Amino acid sequence: MEVPERLGWWRDRAGGVAWLESLPRLAEECAEHWSLRLGEPFGQGHVSLTVPVALSDGGQAVLKLNFPEEESASEADALIHWRGEGAVRLLELDRERNALLIERADPGTSLWEVGDDEEAILIAASVMARLWLRPPPDGHRFRLLAGEAERWTAQPRSDWEALGRPFEQRLVDAAAAAAGELAGSLAKLAVCHQDLQGSNVLKAQREPWLAIDPKPIVAEPAFDVASLLRDRRWSIDRAIIQRRLDLLAAELDLERDRMQGWGVVHALHWGVGSDKIEPDLVECARLLAA
Repeated sequence: MEVPERLGWWRDRAGGVAWLESLPRLAEECAEHWSLRLGEPFGQGHVSLTVPVALSDGGQAVLKLNFPEEESASEADALIHWRGEGAVRLLELDRERNALLIERADPGTSLWEVGDDEEAILIAASVMARLWLRPPPDGHRFRLLAGEAERWTAQPRSDWEALGRPFEQRLVDAAAAAAGELAGSLAKLAVCHQDLQGSNVLKAQREPWLAIDPKPIVAEPAFDVASLLRDRRWSIDRAIIQRRLDLLAAELDLERDRMQGWGVVHALHWGVGSDKIEPDLVECARLLAA
């Protein structure tokens, strides 16, 4: 099996080279353990190895191998919690190998293929609403927004300082203020996807659209729209974001100001790292904070 080149950036992470080299072996071990016939890896993913597989009964599924890190550790738990309502089903799990066997969304066309922005936003909203149906389970191990937000008030500022203040301070101040204020008044909590945007919503048959690749966190629903607000960020402007806020507030009965505030916080958290910034995410924070 040839590992897609899009995963090559893991070589710069601690343990990344060893993980990349282990992927063919891990895939073969999973194939033997679960009686799978492996296809060629999907080429578009850049975080995990995903491989179409045939099951012993002739059905189709996807084998997913995650890098061993905190962000992906609870993906399987979220899929179990959602029970296939709005998201692909988890068929098998091997925590030791960080391997998931998941339902294959067929035909698997991404929401990015829907050209009308309003239609795409409403489709995504309908998927989100299904994911939020059940309260977080007792004794869960998901990360908590209340705790993460406290860290997010300090980390972007520290990284921004270390990088030489590459953009205006008002964005850092706005994100810190929003995180502090919103985290202290969280509404009803749900197991949130955190990265529900066009590439992670696929056309399917069991349900019209299904979510994939969650980065789960227990949060209020107003937080979970952050990635969607900046979806297709290469082609959005302030008017598009404002229209999305209007649509989501009406469709999901969410407070506009809370969605907007979390949007600033999340864009800056994902856009400012210890060694670089993502200019398009910083621009999204700028548009949301305007």
